[in-house]
Amino acid sequence: MAASEGEREAIRLIAGAGLSAEICTYVRALREDIDQAADCGVDSVHLVVPVSDLHIQKKLRKSRDQVCQMAWSAVEHAKERGLIVELSGEDASRADQAFLREIFAEGVRRGADRLCFCDTVGILTPERTVEMMPPLAALAPLSIHCHDDLGVGMANTLAALKAGATCAHTTVNGLGERAGNTAFEELVMALEVLYGYRTGIRTQELYHLSTLVSRLTGVPLPTNKAIVGEMAFTHESGIHAHGILRDSRTYEPITPDLVGRRRRIVLGKHSGSASVQAALDEMHYTADEKQLREIVARIKALGDQGKRVTDADLMAIAEAVLGLAFTPALSLKQFTVVSGSHVVPTASVTLVVNGKDVTGASTGNGPVDAAVEALRRTVAAAGDIRLEEYHVDAIRGGTDALVEVTVRLSKDGKILTSRGARTDIIMASVEAVIAGMNRLLGEENEDRSKDTR
Repeated sequence: MAASEGEREAIRLIAGAGLSAEICTYVRALREDIDQAADCGVDSVHLVVPVSDLHIQKKLRKSRDQVCQMAWSAVEHAKERGLIVELSGEDASRADQAFLREIFAEGVRRGADRLCFCDTVGILTPERTVEMMPPLAALAPLSIHCHDDLGVGMANTLAALKAGATCAHTTVNGLGERAGNTAFEELVMALEVLYGYRTGIRTQELYHLSTLVSRLTGVPLPTNKAIVGEMAFTHESGIHAHGILRDSRTYEPITPDLVGRRRRIVLGKHSGSASVQAALDEMHYTADEKQLREIVARIKALGDQGKRVTDADLMAIAEAVLGLAFTPALSLKQFTVVSGSHVVPTASVTLVVNGKDVTGASTGNGPVDAAVEALRRTVAAAGDIRLEEYHVDAIRGGTDALVEVTVRLSKDGKILTSRGARTDIIMASVEAVIAGMNRLLGEENEDRSKDTR
């Protein structure tokens, strides 16, 4: 509980929020930590005691007997303060297991309600986990706390639960020290899908929870992260997309709606005619076989250049091949962005919307945010367009790097991607947003077939 006053206040607020959950906080085997936790109004404490000789000798510089007395005394004091106690063995996977069982057994005798086995540096294997859990689980309800330093945190957690542990410590998105901890959303879905265990979790809210935590912590989700990563339900390969279109089970272990996601079939150099045809159908373009082959070829050529093929790209390619004309609903006349160390980022923009000049302005968290919000406000009368995702890539290095910005915009439930590429990230962002807005605001033609002139 050696935390700042700000963290203690956060704990007090959580404890007093009336949640239907047991509120627990981490404490060391020190009276002052336990008293601070109790004073914050928590229900329980995760009482951590180093149990490996490495930690006992090198970190604490104490003997095993001294650590035992600290642990047992702390358990008794926490119970006197009316707290539920989870006695936790830090670095348990490198501890003498006979000593670990001794400290746990006496801790339970003195009032500990449950125990926790901590694989503090992520060195367990599923095989060792299965051996270590049963003797400890026989003493009291046992929790497993795994780190993912070697990438086996999830496997070890599942092995522990199968071997007698009744609780798993997890974090949303796997956040934690170093390589992090077992990811909450991954464990929930593994239990539900692979083992048929009903967790009681509303899985449809997992993606929302994950993105919320990512936004509030400022830690982005890895693109290829299981369950919640951008690519988790995204398909490009022609073989994969073809199978998905016929039966999603061919290349998806679960349906995306089960975790609050939507499937995406993206186009690129690996795309085949089936996925391109599906995308054209969704956008109401009608192409014959010859036209489809040409559209596929142009998409592959764009993908070979290392570019993401956005919805706006596909629409432009389709219209060029089909001989259709597209008249932009808006164009940029001017925009100005002001930003600095003591200045709130502010943007003003003038667009020509359906032939008329429209000016808007906004502040933002940064110059790009201000510019995008100014664009949104400028076209508000024509439609409520929202920025759903924003992604930037540096195409080459250096201070004059060309950057490519890809955005996902939505209007009335329709979602569309578009791209901008400039050496100026703000201009690239504006270009991408305007391209997407033009497509969303453009006239919807149900029959976008070849011009028969």
